[in-house]
Amino acid sequence: MRILMAGAGATGGYFGARLAQAGQDVTFLVRERRYQQLQASGLVLQTPQGTETLKPQLAQANTLTGHYDLIIVTVKSFALDQVMEDIAPAVGPETLIMPILNGLRHIATLQQRFGEDRVIGGLCKINATLGDNGEVIQMTPLHQLYYGALDGNNDARLQRVDAALRDCQVDTRFSDNIMDELWEKWLLLSTLGAVCCLARGNTQQILTSRGGETLLQGVFSEILSVITAEGYQTRPAATARILELLSDPATPMTSSMYRDLTQGFDIEADQVIGDLLLRAKRHSLATPLLNAVDVNLQVYLQQR
Repeated sequence: MRILMAGAGATGGYFGARLAQAGQDVTFLVRERRYQQLQASGLVLQTPQGTETLKPQLAQANTLTGHYDLIIVTVKSFALDQVMEDIAPAVGPETLIMPILNGLRHIATLQQRFGEDRVIGGLCKINATLGDNGEVIQMTPLHQLYYGALDGNNDARLQRVDAALRDCQVDTRFSDNIMDELWEKWLLLSTLGAVCCLARGNTQQILTSRGGETLLQGVFSEILSVITAEGYQTRPAATARILELLSDPATPMTSSMYRDLTQGFDIEADQVIGDLLLRAKRHSLATPLLNAVDVNLQVYLQQR
């Protein structure tokens, strides 16, 4: 299977590297700066098991040739419009597009551009970041990759995707209910991002502060009410596990949005929090805590 990995940051770099190591034909679509970095130093993975360096196949938007069987989109959500332009020449009659982005707005955006039958569901769970020299740093052994048809019909096209991905040295989950997985991932990351960005700290600091647990539970409840109104079929055991994970004061956690914010980078405020508020308004739901978070993030973006 010919695979195009749009992006070679922490997510795209890690999972693309694992696919390449498993023998898949993987090309990384990257910008000029990342292209030069990877050309010079290779794709470096620093994992709990050690350091590995790969010589990746690279392309830039103006050098893409031919169509790909699978395009995995791993950029930040605010870069999606440009990436859609970049990947368009690589989309052929049989191409499937699997976005691994935060939130859910991107699914409709991709479907409108490339057609509903081309876009499949995907998400990952990994604690990873980029180092100062562009190396991919996997901070814990967690490396899960979920995928499946958005309507649950994992037909022959999806079976081919599974055959390519399942032996790539990561924990793969071929799901027949990927939409619930996507809702639950949004519940986790948006709660985590909201409380960390609002309180400017990790979950351990928040939970051991006066009112911190109440804040976290309140944000969680607001988000759960929104996604349920939008169509999430609540799985109580799954939502209880998410809240339990977030509420453990022994485990300090932060979100990628919070880490970007503390470094002065652009953040996915509209995609992670703003879109929840738009959906809440559609159902006349009161979300005062989410509104406070959104104002906080907007002020940050104005001050950058």
